[in-house]
Amino acid sequence: MKKSAFLFASLIILSSCDDLVPAGPQGDGLLDGPVEGLSLAENARFLRGDIAFNDAIFTAETGLGPLFVATSCGTCHPGDGKGHPFTTLTRFGQSDETGNKFLHMGGPQLQNRALPGHAPEFIPIGATSSKFTPPANTGLGFLAALSDEQVLSHADPNDADGDGISGVPNYINAPEYFREQWFHQEHNGKYIGRFGKKAAAVDLMHQTVNAYNQDIGVTSTYSANDPMTGEYNDPEVTDNTVLDVVFYLRTLKAPIQREPDHAEVIAGKAIFNTVGCNKCHTPEWKTPVSDIPALSEKTFFPYTDLLLHDMGPQLDDGYTEGTAKTSEWRTPALWGLGLSKNSQGGQYYLLHDGRASTITQAITMHGGEAAQSQEKFSQLNALEKESLIRFLESL
Repeated sequence: MKKSAFLFASLIILSSCDDLVPAGPQGDGLLDGPVEGLSLAENARFLRGDIAFNDAIFTAETGLGPLFVATSCGTCHPGDGKGHPFTTLTRFGQSDETGNKFLHMGGPQLQNRALPGHAPEFIPIGATSSKFTPPANTGLGFLAALSDEQVLSHADPNDADGDGISGVPNYINAPEYFREQWFHQEHNGKYIGRFGKKAAAVDLMHQTVNAYNQDIGVTSTYSANDPMTGEYNDPEVTDNTVLDVVFYLRTLKAPIQREPDHAEVIAGKAIFNTVGCNKCHTPEWKTPVSDIPALSEKTFFPYTDLLLHDMGPQLDDGYTEGTAKTSEWRTPALWGLGLSKNSQGGQYYLLHDGRASTITQAITMHGGEAAQSQEKFSQLNALEKESLIRFLESL
């Protein structure tokens, strides 16, 4: 065979093979992946954190339990997306701002699984409890980078503008290892919570250390007490691993909106604002200067104000954290909402405890400060509702 004919035949074979290989998912269809602009060293650290978060499976030999909820970080956040009812957490023991009365009985989190030879925990008699479905992880670094001043600029504790919405921060006692950054402000010895269903974690370090200890039963120098006995244990995960995971969470990319120029998506966005959803689900923020250059002075669109809002009696679980009331919940970020099914087994499990199986159900369960928006939604016609849902699923 002549050389030119051989090359031509080879190209045909390669082209045919390419046609047989399925195309990889588009970037806007994935939640994981690093933020753009990381240095080589930062990308290497991101990868170490990714491996620790998604690939490290704990066993009895490596520190699991003896009581636990999950065996890895990725178990609760598959693909960095929302969790499933199987991995939903149960918190118990605090019904008002005076604190948790059941810490000596395993609170604040129920470890519902146990290694052989141990019995899992149960909710003590008299303790109120609530279920928390694990949230998606992406874009958290942008929210963490906002200053307290920015967050407080959206608070309206006395409803001064008379719109029925009075978002407030949750003030938290920071853990001993917390190190105040320039964008934090101390408020009578407490700090504004950013993360968790009730905004009970001050920063991603706080969130990560608690997850290792309370979710997996793994101790670290930052939280060395065994969650079952309360006794000191030698660290079962290294400081470097904890810090790599925190860096990973800080540098996960933000979800990418799909079909933003579609006519129905544009119409749905207008309806979103008209109904008043944007009053709590704040669309747009801009980060100040950050210690991670890739996060500095970036405009992003999470659709949350990071504040607590009274959601009415239907979503009052009788349990709280920090200074939050039992019916108050931090506004969840809506970005990535349309990809939630990918990590939830093919269907939605929405709201703080996964009780809503559709976006429409989630909206209709809104009450309290969201009652006016819920009523306006109920008055939309079928096409308007479809456009709004199409918009929300594009985020």
